[in-house]
Amino acid sequence: MPDQTSTDTILIADFGSQVTQLIARRIREAGVYCEIVPFDKAAAAYDRLKPKGIILSGSPASVFQEDAPRAAPELLDSGRPIFGICYGEQTLCAQLGGKVEPGNSREFGRAEIHVVEACSLFDGVWPLGHRAQVWMSHGDRVTLLPPGFHAVAVSDGAPFAAIADEARKIYGVQFHPEVVHTPDGGRLLAHFALEICGCTPGWTMHAFRAAAIERVRKQVGAGRVICGLSGGVDSSVVAVLLHEAIGDQLTCVFVDTGLMRAGEAEEVVTLFRDHYNIHLVHNDASTLFLDKLAGVSDPEQKRKIIGATFIDVFEAEAKAVGGADFLAQGTLYPDVIESVSVTGGPSVTIKSHHNVGGLPARMRMGLVEPLRELFKDEVRALGRELGLPERLVGRHPFPGPGLAIRIPGTITREALDILRKADTIYLDEIRKAGLYDQIWQAFAVLLPVRSVGVMGDGRTYDQVCGLRAVTSTDGMTAESYPFEHAFLARVATRIINEVKGINRVVYDVTSKPPGTIEWE
Repeated sequence: MPDQTSTDTILIADFGSQVTQLIARRIREAGVYCEIVPFDKAAAAYDRLKPKGIILSGSPASVFQEDAPRAAPELLDSGRPIFGICYGEQTLCAQLGGKVEPGNSREFGRAEIHVVEACSLFDGVWPLGHRAQVWMSHGDRVTLLPPGFHAVAVSDGAPFAAIADEARKIYGVQFHPEVVHTPDGGRLLAHFALEICGCTPGWTMHAFRAAAIERVRKQVGAGRVICGLSGGVDSSVVAVLLHEAIGDQLTCVFVDTGLMRAGEAEEVVTLFRDHYNIHLVHNDASTLFLDKLAGVSDPEQKRKIIGATFIDVFEAEAKAVGGADFLAQGTLYPDVIESVSVTGGPSVTIKSHHNVGGLPARMRMGLVEPLRELFKDEVRALGRELGLPERLVGRHPFPGPGLAIRIPGTITREALDILRKADTIYLDEIRKAGLYDQIWQAFAVLLPVRSVGVMGDGRTYDQVCGLRAVTSTDGMTAESYPFEHAFLARVATRIINEVKGINRVVYDVTSKPPGTIEWE
């Protein structure tokens, strides 16, 4: 973690909201370091971090539940500025002498608040009398304020939409400023961190790079590190960062599963072995993976097979190079947060969906995880700081199981070749249209259905290709990208004409709730 003597910090106590991560993103966007910890570990984290301010997140819980989560007394008595968001406001009021009641008129979705009293939290963001669009998501509501608090904003369904105790610098809002549906929410959170808490913005990728390199050198010493390189953004950034830190003490192992996109295996070898001169072991295990997957159609079973096979191959290569003292992984901050989720939540399902499993305990190595403090967009920024090519840094996310989960049904070499060709055409047209960077993730899917059609003078009975493209600001929720009809027609025409085996193309226009970016 950063040197807390030189980095001002905000502590976020997590009560289980699915958008708690967005609070941290908004604070970091203001240049201020922050950490999310479960509410029941917040007191210990406060002692460790000595933060300049505290944020209490939202929650799916109700303050009326038995064993409802509560803010640690140490936080409330700290004398630091506190900002309670949604459930955070409700538990503040319940714990400080106010009253919360089950809401007869719930508020979910867009709402309008009216600023009815001047408040330092709103300085420079919302003046007195201003009406602002916000995003509400609550059933219970505050009906009586604790001593010292005043209502500073109201909405149709919440008489205490925002509250403040200016003397103690404790604030609460019933809405969610962290989501994009509250347009000025990011400014509000930044104002809290910078002005109310007095934080100095020192969270930059240049500073992080130097600190991360120093930490790796201190942790590894003279030991050897092995890194599983997939060619994705996370593992690529880890590899280059570690190479800069420890040079020849690093060995990267690239297990080519045969499930990657067209040309990516060659690109990985060329970039890391030839350009960066990193010691890279390339194992083309595509035949092995295809043999293991033969006849398997269940998506979860596919993941387990891919994960187990990957581990076997990786472990054999690790032994072949003489072993290692440390294993480097591209663990990101969302993974760390999910692993300590206070509510259980969907993290296990999501992680299974995107990944293929971890390494077994028998591989007794220390872990080096230099990215565990970063969100995905911050990893991309670090990649640019390290000089990685933009084509790799800006690459769309690619799941660990690769194309195996983009072919519902059984996997064959022929199906993989068909899908790669269709996917390449799709992405090529997106790049030509200048749309690639506007899209979070785009890919083709080879659907397990066949369509009867007529091409020229002959009847065809071929497969259907599905196309998906989504926009997202955080990777947690997604909406389909609104392509123009002419673009989709152009892509479909190319795929049908150039890819033998496909005679119909469809586009998925559904939106996805948190955690379900992929489609299978």
